[in-house]
Amino acid sequence: MTSYKIEAGTAQHIGNRPQQNDRAALLTGARAPGYMLAVLSDGIATPAGAEQVLHTARQVFDEFKPSEHPGIERLAQLLHDIISETHTVIKMNALTAQSEIHASFVGLVISPHGEAVWAHVGDSRLYRFESGKCAMRTSDAAYVEHLIGSDRLPSDAARNHRKSKLLLNVLGNSRKEPFVTTGSHTELRAGDAFLLCSDGLWHFFTDAELAAVTAKTTPRQASEKLIGKAAERSQGKGGNCTMAIVKLSKPPREA
Repeated sequence: MTSYKIEAGTAQHIGNRPQQNDRAALLTGARAPGYMLAVLSDGIATPAGAEQVLHTARQVFDEFKPSEHPGIERLAQLLHDIISETHTVIKMNALTAQSEIHASFVGLVISPHGEAVWAHVGDSRLYRFESGKCAMRTSDAAYVEHLIGSDRLPSDAARNHRKSKLLLNVLGNSRKEPFVTTGSHTELRAGDAFLLCSDGLWHFFTDAELAAVTAKTTPRQASEKLIGKAAERSQGKGGNCTMAIVKLSKPPREA
């Protein structure tokens, strides 16, 4: 039995963009009591890809029926299934619409056994905090190394992949399969926290700043502070800003 309770919330702001292309959700599985899925996606140019991410995530998670203790690999496969199915559907929809649809992906599964597993594609990020400090965050370093090693690209070309449609790491890219990075952490405890966010947020903060705000306030208070500060630092030029915050706190003592 876990020794913490989960506090979570999502928030977003449109920034100076004409529309909100990001999407985020906190989900429970119909056949997986005690499991939670947080998912966030940044739709590129249109919200269609991000909306498909959430739609597929709900479907796949509702069909997920874990064994008594499925383990890290099974939870990672759940996230891979969401990514694979979304990528396929987005490409099919793009053919019908005769225009490409792209989206980033970051997902987090928390099990009732004190385990957390995450996966990400693109430039949306996941942060893991411990006791008010950043223990890790996702990045595209592994993808850059993949481009250098597997595609044999020069290091400069690999690091500038966001400028190339051919190399862009997103769901829906008809030219390239998404490169997925995964991670996990076991023995979760009160004081741990996770932040999933789009580049409209993380671009304006250091890891330490995000850790401090998340640790000191509730998810709702933290999101309000971060959105306000991001708007201030962007000087009115910020993009869509979206986040999902998951905090593990001590359960109230029984009377």
